Amino acid sequence: MGSFQITVNGQPRVDDDVPVHLNLLDWLRGLGLTGAKEGCAEGECGACAILVARPDGRGGSRWTSINACLVPALALDGQEVVTSEGLGARPGPCSAGELHPVQREMAGRGGSQCGFCTPGFVCSMTAEYYRPERTPVPASEATPEHGENGFDLHALSGNLCRCTGYRPIKDAAYALGSPEEHDPLLRRQGTAAPPARRTEVRAGGADFVRPASLEELAERYAEQPGATLLAGSTDVGVEVNVRHTRPGTLLAIDRLEELRSLRFAADHVEIGAALTLSEAERSLAGRIPLLAQLFPQFASRLVRNSATLGGNLGTGSPIGDSAPVLLALDASLVLFSTRGERVVPLAEYFTGYRQTVREPGELLRAVRVPLPLAGTTAFYKVAKRRFDDISSISTAFAMQLEGDRVSSIRIGLGGVAATPLRARAAEEVLLGGPWTEEAAREASAAMTAESTPLDDHRASARYRTAMLEQSVLRFFAQHRPSEHPGANR
Repeated sequence: MGSFQITVNGQPRVDDDVPVHLNLLDWLRGLGLTGAKEGCAEGECGACAILVARPDGRGGSRWTSINACLVPALALDGQEVVTSEGLGARPGPCSAGELHPVQREMAGRGGSQCGFCTPGFVCSMTAEYYRPERTPVPASEATPEHGENGFDLHALSGNLCRCTGYRPIKDAAYALGSPEEHDPLLRRQGTAAPPARRTEVRAGGADFVRPASLEELAERYAEQPGATLLAGSTDVGVEVNVRHTRPGTLLAIDRLEELRSLRFAADHVEIGAALTLSEAERSLAGRIPLLAQLFPQFASRLVRNSATLGGNLGTGSPIGDSAPVLLALDASLVLFSTRGERVVPLAEYFTGYRQTVREPGELLRAVRVPLPLAGTTAFYKVAKRRFDDISSISTAFAMQLEGDRVSSIRIGLGGVAATPLRARAAEEVLLGGPWTEEAAREASAAMTAESTPLDDHRASARYRTAMLEQSVLRFFAQHRPSEHPGANR
């Protein structure tokens, strides 16, 4: 029931036999487009990276790199993708037989050796090459992670290589100029991305459904409360690939405009549950500083291009990076179903390990962050790798000072209990008192006493406790009263 339609490297494709759980990577490789490869099947290596035309919010398109190993092929129904093979086979500066500028720099500067990871690097690098905000900067403003050509090296944070040592890849990235005016991929960004297409496919005893509206979604979810909601597929895709789960029904919610808004009200900011983290980061532009600290530490750019706050909170995971931050921000969740809408404080949302207050058929529509914001915030993530890794523990602080006294304080914790939680005892120690090192040490002791960390393969309980204790002292060291810009005097 229903034909799969997609444009690949400029060519329309139609397929009437696409299994519900077949990922886009395997479907593309079935066409003979074998540049993208499976390295980890978890979205951590980037060997499978491709480009997708996504809306830019202004009526045009934005070439966006994603992990093709995670997303079901059917989720791209009606969409437009470009693989590494499509970059060097277009007219203009990348005509047939001629390399794309990104490919040319990678080859010329030794950025490719065994070649396994190269196509993924090329696609991620190409997305950054065409990023509209990328502009050259004076040499004095360049940093080791941001080149003079405006290239943000974090665009490659989700791509791993074991041959070149990364320096030649960095050299290639920083050697790129600006796209030429007649570059077809640049010109493509001036026109709208393909609209969402209602999709309903049944194959192999499973269903893939992309509803046309929020109301239709709510009705389908009410009828099938056991269905799996699919946004960025950064979690579901891992379950399918690694644990071989096969959900009976996938309800795709990633392109529903009712779930993708971001708006500022007088007393809160509302972020749609299906807005990707990259989209939220661009739209917020640092206006919620604590979220601005979170975004660069949340997985990789490849993952953030698909992942959503709704998905991260919907799993109920105790180590999801967004929960501690949103707890510190005193956020609430807007839950929606055929029964109507209700608002639940995030602090009351988690009820047990991967359990929440969501009722059958109820979905997360948006996250609300109350205004005004606290003046002093910080997010600390402890993981084995600096980027693109799951937390061992994470802590988030949002504090307001009146003079040298704490007038409000919220602390969110992740990875230290069966659920993300507020450090209530530590908050009580600090609230209303002076912001001193003695108070910070007392709060640190209270916080470790109210947590229940476990031993696992990421960290021992003892290590987690030590890091938790140090986070309060680190927060004090970075925000002493005399140095605090948000203190009211």
